[in-house]
Amino acid sequence: MLYSGLGRKGKEAMDNQRIDLGGVQKIITEESVTLYWDKPHNLAGGAVYRIFCDGKEAGTTDKTHYTLEGLSAETEYTIEVRLFTGENGFVTDESEAVGGQENASGCAASEIMAVKTTKAKRRLDITKAPYLAVGDGQTMNTEAIQRAIDDCTEADAVYFPAGVYMTGALRLHSDMELYLEKDAVLQGTDRPEDYLPRIKSRFEGTEMECYSSLLNMGELDHESGYNCRNVVIRGKGTIASGGVTLAKRVIVTERERIKEYLLSLGDKIRECESKDTIPGRVRPRLINISNSQNVLIAGVTLKNGASWNVHMIYSDNIVTHGCTFYSEGVWNGDGWDPDSSTNCTIFGCLFFTEDDCIAIKSGKNPEGNLINRPSRHIRVFDCVSSFGHGIIIGSEISGGIEDVQIWDCDVKSALCGIEIKGTKKRGGYVKNIHIRDCKAAKIMLHSVGYNDDGIPADTPPVFSDCLYENLEIGGEILEVDRTWSHDTAITVHGFDVPGYAAKNVTFRNITIVGRGKNTEQQFSLRDCENITLENIRCL
Repeated sequence: MLYSGLGRKGKEAMDNQRIDLGGVQKIITEESVTLYWDKPHNLAGGAVYRIFCDGKEAGTTDKTHYTLEGLSAETEYTIEVRLFTGENGFVTDESEAVGGQENASGCAASEIMAVKTTKAKRRLDITKAPYLAVGDGQTMNTEAIQRAIDDCTEADAVYFPAGVYMTGALRLHSDMELYLEKDAVLQGTDRPEDYLPRIKSRFEGTEMECYSSLLNMGELDHESGYNCRNVVIRGKGTIASGGVTLAKRVIVTERERIKEYLLSLGDKIRECESKDTIPGRVRPRLINISNSQNVLIAGVTLKNGASWNVHMIYSDNIVTHGCTFYSEGVWNGDGWDPDSSTNCTIFGCLFFTEDDCIAIKSGKNPEGNLINRPSRHIRVFDCVSSFGHGIIIGSEISGGIEDVQIWDCDVKSALCGIEIKGTKKRGGYVKNIHIRDCKAAKIMLHSVGYNDDGIPADTPPVFSDCLYENLEIGGEILEVDRTWSHDTAITVHGFDVPGYAAKNVTFRNITIVGRGKNTEQQFSLRDCENITLENIRCL
């Protein structure tokens, strides 16, 4: 598996009057090439991308990603992405944009790249000798699967054929791949003892020892660089864990282990979300990514972690695409959580989560302020929430969060829509956020009072420089019981401390729609300054 950066610019894009594609990224396997790119900022109106392979049109898309499949291993291809837009006279006939003869004047931008597919990998079939794992849904296969993982080199892929493979925690290493065939299930147990030993991790912004996750890569160290690189998890199978049963069993075990500490907190325990907050922080994730770089998760179903499903900490270049996340009924069942991590990208994913579909974090006061590692350069696009809280930034923001771009997402079916949040204690900041061309239940940028334990930072957080444009907002939310209720469409609440108002926030080309007649839509603005409302429609 190869990751590649900017391709060679096509000559048609050299005209500085044209739209810049911004550099097409590539994920390359022996049989496919996945392309993805930032949506041009100056793109007006609808657009279509035509993909060419060796001069022949391979397909079209209105998304900012495309996968070419059925390619040959170790073969060179010339791939071109051409952008056609219906605005500014680039395309005058719809058929011209989608197919038919090329019109040079209709191409707004182009990027050409030379690509060579990788060598076919040797499959380490876990059901074959010397591993002999059994996919009957009952046999424990931890040792067999771990042996295959340990044997895996960069020229290999640990291969899971169809079957249900019961296992405890597994430990991945650099330069390896897991491949799950269709109907293959890597199934973690619901017994806490199968997720030992505990490992150094971070939960809700605080470093601590937690149970090992089902899949673990890297060793946590906020003072050092990356100690695990180039890991691929892909296929059409499922990775699942023990879900709510495992979560409850861990909490019972941990509450007994720390009962004296819990008693010593006295009334301070009321600052926590619930009686399970503190003992629940040691629950395993589904996939734990610590101090890791260049990790790909593609095509698989990710299901029922005992808390968060994919959690990356102090990591870089984590790409997730084409995945489905399920965690209904699991408390804190987040889908995909970058935590003090950089260059993290997710696209083409579907979420059914009990908590946040996506949550971007950077530590909790006071530890997060001292570690001071921000989350930066996060891209979220073409993702859909069918159930869950939505796309969230916070509430753990003590290390700072900046340069987040979200586009072409549908989070209408959500409890919170698209939300930026933090408590007054947090410190840190959220800035340079750009959200566009999305549908959302509601928009919130606000101070909150929950999850508020810990020693306060010296100052409140700062929310600033956020642009919301071309959004459709429902003003109604999908509750946990799957009923709909009316809510404020847009909320901007800063902090009630001089100098810490939410500032420099722009809403442009916003349409607010309601599911029912006579539904009152609202803005709620408080402790904010320099708020721009431009072309707001309420239907």
